[in-house]
Amino acid sequence: MEEKEETPDTAEFPEEELKEGKEAKKKGRAKREKKEVVRKRKSQKERENPLSAAIRLAVESGDVEFGSKSSARDLLLGKTKMAIVAKNAPIDIREDFDKYGKLSHIPVLEFPGTSMEMGAVCGKPFPVIALSVRKEGVSNILDFAKKK
Repeated sequence: MEEKEETPDTAEFPEEELKEGKEAKKKGRAKREKKEVVRKRKSQKERENPLSAAIRLAVESGDVEFGSKSSARDLLLGKTKMAIVAKNAPIDIREDFDKYGKLSHIPVLEFPGTSMEMGAVCGKPFPVIALSVRKEGVSNILDFAKKK
């Protein structure tokens, strides 16, 4: 008397669904899920500052580089579309970003909160003094540069 071992693949799905899945894999049409950005309910700070929500979406769906050194390098080389600096950034870093932004014709915005708040908005457990947006994803962050 031989018993079949139930694997997680066979235990949860009926045989018809298993056949469809195996056939799709054989033909190279396996279902691939796209990473979707789920919009949460806006907090009080996000309602007051729409830049926070735009930064959050850019971090989740686009390509964003954190840190003052790498962001300054991206500004100089023209690899970024926009740079954002925290309000409490040291003066020399802020001046460097303004100078590099003017040289490469890339907008530099000042985040109205501290570096700790900017890190929290980005979903990071550390302070973020500066960030550069390479690809904005589904966010409207580049609209803030046009308003300036």
